[in-house]
Amino acid sequence: MPGIEYVVLVNDNDMPLGTMEKMEAHERGKLHRAFSVFVFNNKGEMLLQKRAESKYHSPGLWTNTVCSHPRPGEKNEEAAHRRLMEEMGFDCDLKELFSFKYKANVGQGLTEHEYDHVFIGTSDEKPNPNPEEVSDWKYMTLEDVLADIKKNPKDYTEWFKIAVKELKLQM
Repeated sequence: MPGIEYVVLVNDNDMPLGTMEKMEAHERGKLHRAFSVFVFNNKGEMLLQKRAESKYHSPGLWTNTVCSHPRPGEKNEEAAHRRLMEEMGFDCDLKELFSFKYKANVGQGLTEHEYDHVFIGTSDEKPNPNPEEVSDWKYMTLEDVLADIKKNPKDYTEWFKIAVKELKLQM
């Protein structure tokens, strides 16, 4: 288990301002760098993960394939590949599609305030998720995801609800 994790604090233009311990950044709602990965299979279905119940925020919610923070000095794409392996047990080619900023209360006195870089990839490899990170996974079409978010918004993470709408516009 790694020790204390740090995030890269950024300004509104994604320029680094320094680092802060991850929990403190979430407690204080500081803008920091993040990434989200969306992997699709060759049928065009999106791979979703259900966050483990032990996660420090947004436990048990459905979200994109992988989401996390690059470590200080780590490139966003390198971090995306690292976390894809750590969380879902496979890797694939990724490309950055867009980025967005958001701020959302995620419960337990924590705020996600992120400059989120969104990557997409394609793979038919069966996930082998890390149970400390992921409790379940499934494939859904983008249309079905958007319909289910409309019907059951509390089942999904805050960043995913924003990113998936922008993803729809980009595809």
